[in-house]
Amino acid sequence: MARATGKSEAVYERLKSDIESLRLRPGAKLSEVQLGEDLGASRTPVREAIRRLAREGLVDFVPGEVARVAAISLGGVRALFEFRMLLEPRAAASVATAGAADERPLAPFRELLERLEEFDASFRARDSAAQARSYQEFYEVTEAFDQAVIVACRNPYLARTIRDLRSETVRLRHLSHSGPRRMLTSLEEHRAMLKAIVQGDAQAAEAAGRHHLAQTLQALVESLTGQDLVVGADVHLDVARR
Repeated sequence: MARATGKSEAVYERLKSDIESLRLRPGAKLSEVQLGEDLGASRTPVREAIRRLAREGLVDFVPGEVARVAAISLGGVRALFEFRMLLEPRAAASVATAGAADERPLAPFRELLERLEEFDASFRARDSAAQARSYQEFYEVTEAFDQAVIVACRNPYLARTIRDLRSETVRLRHLSHSGPRRMLTSLEEHRAMLKAIVQGDAQAAEAAGRHHLAQTLQALVESLTGQDLVVGADVHLDVARR
């Protein structure tokens, strides 16, 4: 049983990574048989992984039918960001408020601000081709910021709700940071949020968080309008690429 559970976890992590990074496109069919052959797994751990991803909103799964990677729609994106607007700016504000009384929880944010400044200087010194390859490096900084806010947030219900949305928000990040220009804009937005938190300015942290989400939503709408992300081809994983 432990072996099957471990295999299911490995299949889950692989599929989740491919969905979040858009290597598996929205609408792609997830054949249990084909995935099992590609990943060297039986149908049981594949089915368990698919059902788990369905609970997280990354897969559309109806018993008796072929599962598909969940589609991304403009309506769904707007609804998600409407909800995020209620959560994430308040979480940033709560961290800033707590930091004004006790600076110890702010240490990770000071480190992230320094890391962001270093990335900014390095990024601006690169040519356009090198800038285009900098996405993963920037993503790691922004992901670290998001996780730091979740950890430092004093409201456990707020933190848990934001954490539960991570699977959907991570997938969209690959669309919103689609070019060097947007990365620079997002960098400035994260700098504003980090500075406000480090300074213990809850009002500025909340305002910066709202501005960042509004700009991200605008970038997503523009990206989705120019791409076909609703229907994908049948999935066949290239196991040699890893």
